Amino acid sequence: MFPDTTMRMFLIVAMSVALSGCYYLQAAQGQLQVLNKRVPIAELIQDPEIPDDLDARLQLIVEARQFSISELGLPDNDSYLSYSDIGRDFVVWNVYAAPEFSLEPKHWCYPIVGCVSYRGYFSEDAANRVAAKLGRRGYDVAVGGVTAYSTLGRFDDPVLNTMMRWNDVQLVAVLFHELAHQLLYIKDDTAFNESFATTVEEIGIERWLEQRGKHDEIAAYRKRKELHRRLVRLADVAGQDLNAYFAETLDPDEKRLLKEHRLELLSENVAAELQQAGRTPDHWLSGKLNNAHLIPMTLYEGRVPAFRALLVACHEDIECFYAQSRMLSDLDKPERDSRLDELARQDVAARSPWNSINTRLTAY
Repeated sequence: MFPDTTMRMFLIVAMSVALSGCYYLQAAQGQLQVLNKRVPIAELIQDPEIPDDLDARLQLIVEARQFSISELGLPDNDSYLSYSDIGRDFVVWNVYAAPEFSLEPKHWCYPIVGCVSYRGYFSEDAANRVAAKLGRRGYDVAVGGVTAYSTLGRFDDPVLNTMMRWNDVQLVAVLFHELAHQLLYIKDDTAFNESFATTVEEIGIERWLEQRGKHDEIAAYRKRKELHRRLVRLADVAGQDLNAYFAETLDPDEKRLLKEHRLELLSENVAAELQQAGRTPDHWLSGKLNNAHLIPMTLYEGRVPAFRALLVACHEDIECFYAQSRMLSDLDKPERDSRLDELARQDVAARSPWNSINTRLTAY
């Protein structure tokens, strides 16, 4: 283990026992495993035995990290200067849960990061056991593998072998996304945090590819993002319909039938979109769906239109965008949500002169 983290990890393990949580203990042990396996990237790329493909990916990470600092204003710290091969496909498995007749996600709260709409486990079996337990309590549940996460700068996050499953553009995107969490993160608002990081990721990728003259890759990236946006819109419309069903005074069996039919239609619509785009069926939004499957869609993408409008209002200036995002983060959640809703309604106007939106930002 790198010496600067030894005492901090000891304190986390001690705190996890004091908090009595098997959950906190597994989280501390999982984080310890990730940190223990770190090897400095500078050493790896000097190793003549390193496989050529890994060497190329690590060189790409070095370049992208420097770009994130110099061009995107993301944190310049010791994150992503090391590499950890943890010997599995995912670093964490997230559990999502929602009541049978509600799209309001179950929240879990933690001492440092606040309340979030998922619970992460370093073991897939543990995640599945928790999901099964929640299912027996009547929740709709879903489990999804995660390739990367941020400790918000509290530890020197390494590049993980799990991130290497993506192509070059996706790999760099994950790096930008996780560094964005270190720049701005607020407690108890997962949708804000994830949508902010997703927006920074998208800004970063377009500028990264533009700087390298990879215009074909920019077009391909935008095409993939637009497909994803369409899937999000399908999930959003389905969610609106489901909320309407759940609000009605109906027999539970009738609600279940309406819910089942609407989710089947969503699955069919998703499959059709993917087929038209020449993509394989999406494992998350196809097949047997439930309320919990819709949660990540709104978490990661729900506020992106608002942040995009904010960027346009800032005339594409990244520092202005960060400053305005911080101002939003300082608001109470009801007011913050109201301002984000207003910005989202300006998503179309964000492609027209920016003044119309800027007038709404002066009070932030």
